[in-house]
Amino acid sequence: MLKQHLQFKLSQKLSPQQIQLMKLIQLPTQAFEQRLVQELEENPALETGKEESSTLDDGFDNTEYEGEGEGETVNTEDINIDDYLSDDEVPDYRTRANNYSADDDEKSIPYAAGISFNQYLINQLNTEYLSDEEWAIAEFLVGSVDESGYIRRPLSDITDDLAFTQNIYVEEATIEKVLKIVQDLDPPGVGARSLGECLVNQLKRKEQQPDVVLAINILEKSFDQFTKKHYKKLIQKHGVTEEQLKGAISEIEKLNPKPGGSYSGSNKIIEHIVPDFAIKIVDGELELTLNGRNAPELHVSREYNNMLEGYKNAKDKSKSQKDAVLFIKQKLDAAKWFIDAIKQRQQTLFITMSAIMQYQKEYFLSGDERKLRPMILKDIADAIEMDVSTVSRVANSKYVDTPYGTKLIKEYFSESMKNVQGEDVSTKEIKKILESVIGEEEKKKPLTDDKLASILKDKGYPIARRTVAKYREQLSIPVARLRKEI
Repeated sequence: MLKQHLQFKLSQKLSPQQIQLMKLIQLPTQAFEQRLVQELEENPALETGKEESSTLDDGFDNTEYEGEGEGETVNTEDINIDDYLSDDEVPDYRTRANNYSADDDEKSIPYAAGISFNQYLINQLNTEYLSDEEWAIAEFLVGSVDESGYIRRPLSDITDDLAFTQNIYVEEATIEKVLKIVQDLDPPGVGARSLGECLVNQLKRKEQQPDVVLAINILEKSFDQFTKKHYKKLIQKHGVTEEQLKGAISEIEKLNPKPGGSYSGSNKIIEHIVPDFAIKIVDGELELTLNGRNAPELHVSREYNNMLEGYKNAKDKSKSQKDAVLFIKQKLDAAKWFIDAIKQRQQTLFITMSAIMQYQKEYFLSGDERKLRPMILKDIADAIEMDVSTVSRVANSKYVDTPYGTKLIKEYFSESMKNVQGEDVSTKEIKKILESVIGEEEKKKPLTDDKLASILKDKGYPIARRTVAKYREQLSIPVARLRKEI
C-alpha cells in the first residue's frame, strides 16, 4: 500500500559555486593566471584592469546606484543593476599594505635555442667515414641512447629491430663494431650499456697514469666489490697499497655516471617556481605578502550594464530583447560571482599562510629547522576556524619565498613525538640532528642504525632502530657500509 508522508532531513551539500571556489583556492599562482585568462575569454561581461573614470560619465546618474537606487532597477528577471556596478570606493582587502606584493608585472625569462641530445650526436657522426649500412646502424644506435647517455637495450634486440624496421640484416659483431664508433663521440661515456662500461670508457680517454690504469682494472674485474666498498678485498686482489687504492678511487669519483645529463639538462626549459607568498624580516618582525599576481583588477563590463539600461528605457520589449536580457543576466551573475570568489580566495590564502607563519615564528625568524614545531593540518584549521581540507589545498600546492629559500608550504608540516622530558618535538628536528650526527661520523667506521639510535637516545630522543632507518632513507642517506670511505 502506497503512503505519502513528509520527512525533514538535514544534509550538507556543496553548491557548484563552492566546488569552483575550492578549485580556485587549490591553484598555485601560474595555474590561477591561466584560469583567469580562460574566464575572461568565456565571459564577455568580465573585464580586467582598472575602470576608466570616463566610463562613469556615460549618461548615468551615479547617485542612482547609491543606497536608494534599488527602486530604479530593471524589473525584467528582477535584475538589480546595483549589484553589478563597481563604485568609487576602494575595497577593504585592497587597502591592506601586507596583503599583496608589487610584482604584478609578468617577467618572462628568455631561453637560448638549442638542439636535442640525439641531434648533437648525429651531427658528430657526420665527421665519421661510414658506409651506408654503418651509417644506418649508427643512426639507429644514437636513436636508442636515452637522456642519461646509455643504451639500455641488448644488442640482440637492436639486431631484430634493424631487421624488422630498417630491413638491415647484420650480425651482432657488426653492431658491436659500430657501437664502438658511437662510444667515441662526446660526451665521454656516451652509448654505454652499463655503469661500469660508462666509467671505463671515460677512463680510457684519460692519460694512462698508474691511478687511471688501476681504476680501469678495478672496474673491469672487481666492479661488484667496488660498489659494495669491500676495500680490503680490493687491496688483496689487486696487490696494491691503501694509498694506491685511494688514488684509483679518486679518479673514479671524478667521472660522470650520467654523461647525457650534462648536455640534455642544459637544453630543457626549466619550470620556474613562482612563489605564492613572500616572508621577510623587517625590524625583527615577520612580514607576509601575497604575490600580486593573485590579486588582479577585475570589474563587470559597463557595456553590459548599458544594455540593461537600454532595455529598461525601451517602451516596446520584444521576445528577442527579453532573451538577450536573460543572457546578460547570466553573464553578469557569473562575472560577479567570479570577482567575489577571487576576493575570497585571496583572503583564504592570506589568512592560512599568516597562521602558518605565526605558528612557526621561531623558525622563520632564525632559519633553524630544529625550531620547527610539530604542526599538522588540524592545528592551522582550528586556528583559522576553517576546514582541514581548505588548509590542505593551500599547503599542498603553494610555495613561499623566505630568507632561507623558496619551499613548498607542506614541508613545514610534520608529526610529533615525545622526547625524554615528555615534550612534543617535530620529526623534522630529529631528522636534522640525525643528519648532523652522520655528517660528523668517522667515515672509515660509519655508524650503524643501532649506534645512531643509541646516540639519539643519549641526546634525548628515544626512537627505535627501524625508525632511524626510515628517517635515514627519507634523507636519502645510504646504509653504513655504503658510507664507508678508505
